[in-house]
Amino acid sequence: MPTLNRSTHKAETYPERVLQFGTGVLLRGLPDVYIDNANKQGIFNGSIVVVKSTDGTTDAFVEQDNLYTVAVRGMQRGEPVEQLTTVSAISRVLSAQSNWSDVLRLAKSPSLQVIISNTTEVGLTYVEESIFNTPPRSFPGKLTAFLYERFKDVGGSRNRGLVVIPTELVTDNGLKLREMVEKLARYNELGKLFSKWLKFHVRFCNSLVDRIVPGLPDAETRDQLAQKLGYDDALLTVAEPYNLWAIEGDDRVRDVLSFAQVNPGIIIDEDITFYRERKLRVLNGTHSFTVPACYLLGNETVYENTQNPLSAKFIERLMLDEIVPTVPPGLVDGTDTEAVRAFALDVLERFRNPYIEHFLLNITVHQTAKMQARNVKTIQRYYKKFNAVPPLMSTGFAGYLRFMKPVTKTDEGYVGEASVGGGILTYPLRDDTAALFHERWQGVSTANLNSVQAFVNTVLADQALWQTDLTELPGFAETVGQRLYQMLNEGVETTLRAVLS
Repeated sequence: MPTLNRSTHKAETYPERVLQFGTGVLLRGLPDVYIDNANKQGIFNGSIVVVKSTDGTTDAFVEQDNLYTVAVRGMQRGEPVEQLTTVSAISRVLSAQSNWSDVLRLAKSPSLQVIISNTTEVGLTYVEESIFNTPPRSFPGKLTAFLYERFKDVGGSRNRGLVVIPTELVTDNGLKLREMVEKLARYNELGKLFSKWLKFHVRFCNSLVDRIVPGLPDAETRDQLAQKLGYDDALLTVAEPYNLWAIEGDDRVRDVLSFAQVNPGIIIDEDITFYRERKLRVLNGTHSFTVPACYLLGNETVYENTQNPLSAKFIERLMLDEIVPTVPPGLVDGTDTEAVRAFALDVLERFRNPYIEHFLLNITVHQTAKMQARNVKTIQRYYKKFNAVPPLMSTGFAGYLRFMKPVTKTDEGYVGEASVGGGILTYPLRDDTAALFHERWQGVSTANLNSVQAFVNTVLADQALWQTDLTELPGFAETVGQRLYQMLNEGVETTLRAVLS
């Protein structure tokens, strides 16, 4: 089987219009696909220079002449979908460690218009450092160095401004990245003229990406796809059909991002709050409310959740009956509530995708922080709208507390344990609060309702965890306590059946 390269696949070359920080599958499976699609329709006509900031080589890209394949696999309107596309939008991949001078040289390019990043949430962190290091250690440091190099070359020209779009999963990611760059400019004493050029000619856009891109498939699937493609691809990337890139911008941004014209999944709007809230509450929030309990039923993946009638019912009713009504309406063609419900139905279909292996344990990483960020406000909104205890949210919260019951500590961290299907299930607790929960579970008599309730009251009243006192919501702590007590003594399955009956 030949390897994918430009001898096996002919591809056009274009001016380098985009600089991308990050080589990960999310960028390869979403923004890069959008740009490639526009190029093939004669719209954007621009290529992408990728910067690899992390350790490791760029050999896989070099060996394939920067080509790779995206396999879109999943369900749409109940029908299976499979689309195989060879992406040729990347012109070269540079290592920040060994090719930093080449990266800075690109700053002088008159064709460059856009900078994209996905360096993970950790990458979007301020580090006080010299931007004149080779290279700077942090992503904001690298970006500041690049922008300063461009400023020195263009002399503050408006015509050489840039649009910067971070895609890290951080609220207001564009604004936060701008603040970090401005702070580094002051620390490095880059001058008022540079700050003025940044303010008026470099547009930082908040953005939101939504597509499950798990990356390289298993060996069997990879072999099957290679037979269909007629070549082997070490960068083969699998993605679901659903795709969204919401970008906060005006007409200037829209003009620069001309590739949006032919990609319905791209939304450019002056306020993307609605899209962010919708995804955070409906998709991410449903995961955080349901995954711990569903894992304790014995399910391992999101797809398995949808094939188990009990967990499938729990997920669907919690999402549609309790979360959807709490999402604040936006301005989407005047059909706000219906837009949220339609999105929720799409999410349920995405969960049922048999081609995506999305492990529940991976979703539980930093579970406590996710519960606070995604679900506390949703619970409060439910009370404001219905003035009642949300029965399924409170059950999901109890499932989270049951999941967060460490029984031992190993060299790798804390471990939880539960009885599932007649056997004992052990699992890692990859959560910053695991030690706190280990301490608070000490002395709790699981066979005593009052003891369990006291534990629940202590946790829910902890404003350091929730940025509010959840025991102030009438009946919420009591309901969570009762559900947790039942889970501890009768099992998660019995508890869910009782609540859903």
